[in-house]
Amino acid sequence: MGKVWDVYVTRMLPEQVIDLLKMHCNVELNPYDRIIARGELLEKVKGKNAILPMVTEKIDAEVFDAAGSECRIVANYGVGYNNVDIGEATKRGIMVTNTPDVLTNATSEMAWALLFAVARKIVEGDKFTRAGKYKGWSPKLFVGTEITGKTLGIIGAGRIGSAFAKKSIGFEMKILYNAAHRNEAFERETGAIFADRETLLRESDFISLHVPLQESTVHLISTNEFKMMKNTAILINTARGPVVDENALIEALRTGEIAGAGLDVFEREPEFNPELSKLENVVIVPHIGSATSEARLNMGMIAAESIIAAMNGEIPKTLVNRDIKL
Repeated sequence: MGKVWDVYVTRMLPEQVIDLLKMHCNVELNPYDRIIARGELLEKVKGKNAILPMVTEKIDAEVFDAAGSECRIVANYGVGYNNVDIGEATKRGIMVTNTPDVLTNATSEMAWALLFAVARKIVEGDKFTRAGKYKGWSPKLFVGTEITGKTLGIIGAGRIGSAFAKKSIGFEMKILYNAAHRNEAFERETGAIFADRETLLRESDFISLHVPLQESTVHLISTNEFKMMKNTAILINTARGPVVDENALIEALRTGEIAGAGLDVFEREPEFNPELSKLENVVIVPHIGSATSEARLNMGMIAAESIIAAMNGEIPKTLVNRDIKL
């Protein structure tokens, strides 16, 4: 049996995850429920064989330098890994893994929760009622829009986009989708129709974003795209914040260019444009798309299992940089 690895975990995770790691590795973890300070992160990773970071931590050359040559794997706690410099990791022979699949249902359900909340003015109604303003039924009180029978536009037809679409079938919706490549299995399962982005934006009543954050998807939705949308359209973003130009979104919401939006992510997380909080036609939640007990536990278990596999000389199942020279 080889050397027992030293692992640093940047945030407190479910107890079962930490227990699994401790069965195989020496584990040090940040015991506080807060984002670790940069200087603290650089200090804590020194000499560690593995790092288990959150998507909120930037893992780059500076971190790899601090960790030193013993660092073998970054097991990112999330399906996204844009917080990790993949090229730098690969150059140094450091494996990078993620946690796909296990948060598919949780995130697709959050997209639907946001869609309903915006379309039916749930948050506005809740605030109104709690404030003691409800004095009786009124035909004009918080009138929203129905979802059944409408056109649903989905940008990105990967795991989460596909799961989101499948959940729409009971609402008898017409589904348009746009993606880098056609997904024929997705089309068979949902009856979705492949459309160019402009057609999707012009015809959809609800538009949900499910694309990864890449150079090509930064501000995928901006001023020109909002101009294409119906003024009754609702935009949902559970993907990554920079996919939407936040300033352009605020203007579109303020002027009525679109009817509403639901956001689980923001362009400059954890900060968000304070103008968003002044608008009644947007629902904003703090990046909780994967926040179910099932998803968070499974994410941690996959990350832990990736570290253990790497320690045992195996290739982790969720290896991202598969062109790495091991």
